[in-house]
Amino acid sequence: MTIAAHSFKGKTVGVFGLGRSGNATVDALVRGGADVLAWDDAPAAADKAAEQGLPVVNLHGVDFTTLDSFVLSPGVPLTHPEPHWSVKKALACGVEIIGDTEILARELAGTGAKLVAITGTNGKSTTTALAGHVLASAGLDVAVGGNIGTAALLLPAPVAGKVYVIELSSYQIDLMPSLKPDVGILMNLTPDHLDRHGDMAHYAAVKARMFALQDQDDLAGISLDDDWCARIAADAAKHTALSSFSVGTKDAAVKSDGDRVSDTRDGTSVSLTQARALRGAHNAQNACAAYIIARRLGLDADQIEQGFKSFPGLEHRMEEIGSAGRVVFINDSKATNADA
Repeated sequence: MTIAAHSFKGKTVGVFGLGRSGNATVDALVRGGADVLAWDDAPAAADKAAEQGLPVVNLHGVDFTTLDSFVLSPGVPLTHPEPHWSVKKALACGVEIIGDTEILARELAGTGAKLVAITGTNGKSTTTALAGHVLASAGLDVAVGGNIGTAALLLPAPVAGKVYVIELSSYQIDLMPSLKPDVGILMNLTPDHLDRHGDMAHYAAVKARMFALQDQDDLAGISLDDDWCARIAADAAKHTALSSFSVGTKDAAVKSDGDRVSDTRDGTSVSLTQARALRGAHNAQNACAAYIIARRLGLDADQIEQGFKSFPGLEHRMEEIGSAGRVVFINDSKATNADA
């Protein structure tokens, strides 16, 4: 059974954006007992949702003061280059603006399920898949999704002990006012999506919200390999447990030289030499982050190393597709910026 948004029972909720995740959001809210008004400015999307029996209402004509919450698709501008017309209406009426991943976070509260959230400019999809694979290989009950694969509200309903490994984009974090992951990971920060964030300072500030509500019961895993992340790590360490990581020369808790991931705190190390899907410095960084998650959730070094070895990798991300003589052909077509 997928998630029903019971925390919105009896509430009136507007939803803008009726793609796959938007439709899943509407369904979860309706099954949770909310009164939903859903809309998309694309006629084809609105018509298709109506044909599926979803409660489609043109939000242009709705008085937003009647809404308790407004759920925005993360693909719709919240702040830059300028707020969407629906955002302006919600702000003018003092209505909270949230995303589907915020609904997920609220539904997990008090269930005994764990939230592992992973963000960063590059590497977050591979790290999310890798962490999920390592945990599942060790026998944990794991659900993987968010910005990768399965939409947040299409994941299984929460139960005690289930671990949700969720990739979060900056757009999603921007729509998560109560984000407080049990483990939060920040991979790196380089210029990207600045059309939606204005400048690097705002982009970094949004990513830093991953850790803003964490306390000493939570864990922040943050790379020290760029100055933006290092500053966020220093701030997070003031109020939450920090496990830093580095593939360079930084003095971090967890480090990698490309062949091993080493924990400088207790001397534990994990080999990467047989992990064919984790070649290269960028994958060493991904492995450091996955190691931090796995150790926090109780795995030992052997379980982690076995998970690394059996990880198949992701399609189109440093994917070995063949060879001819001494030439190996790599498909890295998912790279979305020069740093990737």
